[in-house]
Amino acid sequence: MPILYAQDEKTERSEVDRAIKDDYKMFNAGGHLKNMHIWHGFVVHQGAMFATNLEFNTRNKKFTFGVWGGGSFTSNDVYNPEADAYISAAYKEFSIYTVYRFSDTFFIEAVTHNNYTGVEERGDTLAYWSYDKRQGYNFVDINFGYKIHPSTLLYFATIIGGGSGDFEVQEDGSLQDSYTHYFEVKSSVWEHKGYKLSLFAGGAWSFITNKTFYTEGQGNLINVGMALNRDINIGQYKMPVEVTAMWNPEKEITVLSLDLTLF
Repeated sequence: MPILYAQDEKTERSEVDRAIKDDYKMFNAGGHLKNMHIWHGFVVHQGAMFATNLEFNTRNKKFTFGVWGGGSFTSNDVYNPEADAYISAAYKEFSIYTVYRFSDTFFIEAVTHNNYTGVEERGDTLAYWSYDKRQGYNFVDINFGYKIHPSTLLYFATIIGGGSGDFEVQEDGSLQDSYTHYFEVKSSVWEHKGYKLSLFAGGAWSFITNKTFYTEGQGNLINVGMALNRDINIGQYKMPVEVTAMWNPEKEITVLSLDLTLF
């Protein structure tokens, strides 16, 4: 083989090898099918729903900016005072998040949660970008995550500015923000033949007000349970599955949720 052709072939192989090794995706998307939507000890929606996200990632994988949304197959009834009737409202959410990873073990995250389920059905005007405290469906939290061990994550979240009802009404009618804090420990405790079992416990509190976004008092344990992960093989396709048993001792809520990662 001529030297020139040999060099060209070697260059082509190197480019192919680099392309195979380079798994960087500037944009990514995901989709989940759930029998319910739970979050920090809450049952956000008790029926089947579909959740999806769209995000941008930097090449060094340190920074992510994305949007997350959900829509339900079932509805809940909300009260409309003008109609003096209950009206069906499907779960609807469009939230924005950004993450910066300082290292493989430490990250910071900011999320603006926009759950506008039932806003129009209850007779309110939908203002997606409004953070008026009394509207009760937009709020922002700042979160930190730190892995103290490859299998154990510490997660600390703070709701900022009293959004979505996270405040107390004072005697003079003014609103006092609570700045709710939430802390969770999650640890993988067992792995075997593709199965992975994790235990978690989370609590909420406020140093300022007598209630929090999550609790009726200044603080309580609100999110205890376990999650089992495994992949289901469908031909050449592997579908990650998570089953979570969650208990909120304050609200006396116990649920079993199923989360299928479609892509």
